[in-house]
Amino acid sequence: MPSHRCPCSTGLPYDECCGRLHAGAATAATPAQLMRSRYSAFAVGDAGYLLSTWHSTTRPDGLELDPAVRWTGLEVLAASGGALLAPDGTVEFRAHHRTGGVPGVQHELSRFARENGQWRYVDGVSLD
Repeated sequence: MPSHRCPCSTGLPYDECCGRLHAGAATAATPAQLMRSRYSAFAVGDAGYLLSTWHSTTRPDGLELDPAVRWTGLEVLAASGGALLAPDGTVEFRAHHRTGGVPGVQHELSRFARENGQWRYVDGVSLD
């Protein structure tokens, strides 16, 4: 795996951050960590990880990532819920990207829920 900085903007090397989750060596401990790892999966083109961390009630049958989108940075603005025994949580974030050289931002409030003991992405609402 790459030794560069993780796309999720923690400043940690990819191998020590989201790379561990993408490789299956660890699972997300909080909704915010899962959201960061999902952002990184978009950035590195790991559609399999995105599907595997999607809640079964909202997961699509397949996922095709757009190779023209380059993810350039992540801001986690707020997180609620997601404590050790909590069943659900939310994360508000801004995901920065460039498509064809044009900058863009996805501002979203995402919902997460536990499924079989693991955090899973349920859905999100655009805030812009």
